[in-house]
Amino acid sequence: MAGESISSLILFIAAMLVAATVAGTLVASVTDVSASIDDYSGELSEEIDTDVTVISDAGSDAVYDDGDDELTLLVKNTGERTLSTDPGVHTVLINGQYADAADVSIADPTGGEVSWQSGDVVEITVDDASENGYVSGENRVVVDVGGDREVFEFHG
Repeated sequence: MAGESISSLILFIAAMLVAATVAGTLVASVTDVSASIDDYSGELSEEIDTDVTVISDAGSDAVYDDGDDELTLLVKNTGERTLSTDPGVHTVLINGQYADAADVSIADPTGGEVSWQSGDVVEITVDDASENGYVSGENRVVVDVGGDREVFEFHG
């Protein structure tokens, strides 16, 4: 009788150890998943609040300056958050070719202080546009700002 209760006690303790190990593993996994969801939701929230619109006129001669070999786009922040004016943070593609970040500049078109808050318009200029993908004829420019992509097509 005593041998039977000792065997039951040993099996009970083993079952408790296995259950505690499984519970500890599950708690750690749930904590990792929860942290990942929190990180992703923060990034997604920023992406949802980010929206830009290219307001340049596709038929205007002001988009491409042949003399200076510059491509200039007016881009309006139509989202709810203030965006960075650092050109290295944003991506500009001209006909599928990345514009070199050193050739991209972001400025206030009125010449004032650059701050890209909601409702503000900035001028994105690509120097040496022909070296960065511009060709005469049909052109497609993609501006990626904080995960929001805007496509602008023009004939130059």
